[in-house]
Amino acid sequence: MTAALASVHPLRPAARSAAPVQPWIDSEVEPLRRVLLHRPGRELSRLTPSNKDALLFDELPWVERAQQEHDAFAALLRSRGVEVHYVAELLTEVLDDAEARAELLDRSFESAQLAPPLAWEVHAWLESLSSVALSDWLIAGITFGELPVGSATLCAQLASGEDFVLPALPNQLFTRDSSLWVGDAVRVNAMAHPARAREALHLDAIYRRHPLFASSSRLASSVGGSSIEGGDVLVAGNGCVLVGVGDRTRAAAVEQFAGELFARGVAHELIAVQLPATRAVMHLDTVLTMVDRDAFTFYPAVAPTLRTYRLRPGRSSRLRVEEAPDLFGAVADALGVAGLRVVATGGGPAGAEREQWDDGNNLLALAPGVVVAYERNVATNARLVEAGIEVLTIPGSELGRGRGGARCMSCPIERERK
Repeated sequence: MTAALASVHPLRPAARSAAPVQPWIDSEVEPLRRVLLHRPGRELSRLTPSNKDALLFDELPWVERAQQEHDAFAALLRSRGVEVHYVAELLTEVLDDAEARAELLDRSFESAQLAPPLAWEVHAWLESLSSVALSDWLIAGITFGELPVGSATLCAQLASGEDFVLPALPNQLFTRDSSLWVGDAVRVNAMAHPARAREALHLDAIYRRHPLFASSSRLASSVGGSSIEGGDVLVAGNGCVLVGVGDRTRAAAVEQFAGELFARGVAHELIAVQLPATRAVMHLDTVLTMVDRDAFTFYPAVAPTLRTYRLRPGRSSRLRVEEAPDLFGAVADALGVAGLRVVATGGGPAGAEREQWDDGNNLLALAPGVVVAYERNVATNARLVEAGIEVLTIPGSELGRGRGGARCMSCPIERERK
């Protein structure tokens, strides 16, 4: 099944959200009920050949087509009974509160190193905007040429009109990374690159301030500290969590995260996987995702470089850390199954490398044995079907330019409990 391209809709005022959700994530594959997405907007149009590297994009997407592809993704989720919530709409509702608005502006300016007196001038302008407009500017970014009044500050006089006062956030699209859920608790993450730090501030404001999340708990850590990103975290089930350690997630953050999970009793084992620190393998879910209760898709070319460690509670709040000889053997043991089905990236050596780069392993499970994938990864999708996995495909020629697939673009906040 391939999702058709949907029509593009303009920015609209946020509809008031429903009653508080009862967040719950204890698996990667149990039926998905609610998810957090970000529909790409003006921030993608800010990408240029000269700034794309700093903003962590390899290519320049066609914005309108990317929006159509994302609408098709959201429509597919809804057709399968998933309730979709949008970051921009939730943020807009949070910004209706004056205290929340002032706090987020202060934290945003601090993160962007925007200091007085320019910060005072920008703050005064943004405070005057509607919540819809302010949410849009915070995500799309602001250039000096877009400031409504001229500034006499040295910063303004040294900058060109296209320089950012507040940088754009094109990676807000990848809602998986800035926050993650385990059980009923959310963790807002410290991002590895400054270009993504303000994404986490938006999610922090939403989780703390929006009534939709009034019943949720929080893990001990939040923005700040050693980096960990949600694309590196897989909640495998049976009290086991997998975490990649590589380009975006640091070992110190993983140990802290393990301590949080064990203290709350929402996990009894964390399996850490050392990844090669390369652009192609920026997160664990670029090479490995769970597609059924006992099945994973996997890019085997990285296997020789992986090292696996099992972290479990020790005495006096310390962790027991033991190296494991085999990743999938350790996972099978933690899940309590005799063995795992592993579906390798398809296409032969060259084809598999291409499909891994194009997010062939970055799949979102909607239910056990049902996944969403980019249609372009034909060989990998065929292998999944041969293994008994239902593959729902979406277009991704433009969305994929940001190096992220269906899993990267989604933050599940509620799945059915086993």
